[in-house]
Amino acid sequence: MSSRVTTPAAVGAGRRGAKPRRRPPILLGALAGLVVAAMALPLIYLVVRSLEGGWEPVAEVVLDGDTLAVLGRSALLAGVVTAASVAVSVPLAWLTSRTDLPGRRAWAVLAALPLVIPSYVGGFVLVSVLGPRGMLQGWLEPLGVERLPEIYGFPGAALALTLFSYPYVFLTVRGALRGMDPAMEEAARSLGSGAWETFLRVTLPQLRPGIVAGALLVALYALSDFGVVSILQYESFSNEIYIQYRSAFDRTPAAILALMLVALTVAVLLVEGRTRGRARYHGNAASRPAPRVPLGRWRWPALLFCAAVVLLALAAPVGVLAFWLVRGLAEGEPLRPLWNAAWSSVYASGLAAAVTALAALPVAILSVRFGGRISGFVEKTTYLGYALPGIVLALSLVFFGANYAPWAYQTLGLLVFAYTVHFLPQAVGASRSALLQVRPSVEEAARGLGRGPVRVAATITAPLAGSGVVAGAALVFLTTMKELPATLLLGPTGFETLATRIWGATGDAFFARAAAPALLLIGISAVPLYLLVIRERAK
Repeated sequence: MSSRVTTPAAVGAGRRGAKPRRRPPILLGALAGLVVAAMALPLIYLVVRSLEGGWEPVAEVVLDGDTLAVLGRSALLAGVVTAASVAVSVPLAWLTSRTDLPGRRAWAVLAALPLVIPSYVGGFVLVSVLGPRGMLQGWLEPLGVERLPEIYGFPGAALALTLFSYPYVFLTVRGALRGMDPAMEEAARSLGSGAWETFLRVTLPQLRPGIVAGALLVALYALSDFGVVSILQYESFSNEIYIQYRSAFDRTPAAILALMLVALTVAVLLVEGRTRGRARYHGNAASRPAPRVPLGRWRWPALLFCAAVVLLALAAPVGVLAFWLVRGLAEGEPLRPLWNAAWSSVYASGLAAAVTALAALPVAILSVRFGGRISGFVEKTTYLGYALPGIVLALSLVFFGANYAPWAYQTLGLLVFAYTVHFLPQAVGASRSALLQVRPSVEEAARGLGRGPVRVAATITAPLAGSGVVAGAALVFLTTMKELPATLLLGPTGFETLATRIWGATGDAFFARAAAPALLLIGISAVPLYLLVIRERAK
């Protein structure tokens, strides 16, 4: 087969390693600079806090054997969860977007929904079902099974994080498949390549931006998550940082640990940069639907695979929540009104999604259209806030608001700002993947007709990358709905969301009381997924 069909470099008109020919517009650079400044606030707080006592305490914490062990465990957990999420998500995305899988759109929504389940809820559900004395063990006890294998520690944490974070990869890969021009695949098939060879040598290389963007989000999520690792008793950075903040009067060690987590994030970003490569992935501007691949005898195994994933990641948690709700109502647990908390969640999440999508667009455009060291630095800086545990980010903004912006402290504006800093990489990754599939010649033609760079970005670039922008905004909305530490510490007085309502009930072990807001949160979050997946144009 000709290398013109089978190599990633041939997937677009751009040549490998092409140098940028134009400088970015001043306005674009200024907007990206504002984003970098916003992302630097938490880092500045951590540096100031860590160096209060000089370099000696820093070296003592960093070189401590227990600290290095936590570093290794955190890296191991992130690596395993990322690999497992990619292994689950790529076939799921392909089955639900390119094949004649029965009910493929319904499966697409169901496969994405685990993203909205709070990690602390999912972790406890996993323990209550699969734990040594959980529900499954009770069902098997009549068969002579007295105790199930230990779920705590690394196995349980890796399983839980995979089940509730793989949708990051699934959504970005599915978006890449939807925007992909099928001409290259058809050319490969016409030259005699089989279905599997075409997928491995043509389709999969084109999916690399989407896979890498989603995998990066999963890795950073695994590094910063607190709910799962605390419930499943796995010692990671986020858990250790939380313990230091809660138990120690001196919070300097916690700040040093957080800086080490930032360093680990930088290492992940460097690996991601080398994995990304310099190939161009844009195809023809007039992309057309790809033909459906008949599954034939693989239809039933494919259905079984989709059903197994959805059962473990969605049906089991929702079923357990429904059990708690019914049991609580039967025992006289009052059903407290949830509409105010639901409105607060939707309003704050909607604002955060809109602001974050707008903030991500100049960063994505700068990275894709004006590649270089500076643009690469700007893009990677946006990921630092996502790697920090929510409590560290929230406390840094509490410090900033109390000392330098008291007028913004405990306002909705500062809370939305925290959401934007924390979840900006979700929007940047999705927008960047979409921009990579837009031919630069379309924008160059608009500039040749006299349009300025800002107008081209607003009227040409943004609409063509609309699927990625919407996908990024939807990801931010879904994740913000379940965000807890920033909401607790930065929310206005009396501001209550569904996430805080769930946390208050589970913290007091009132799981029946937590079931209703948890189920409502999942139901509300299904709406953007419906708009994102179900109402897509048929392909």
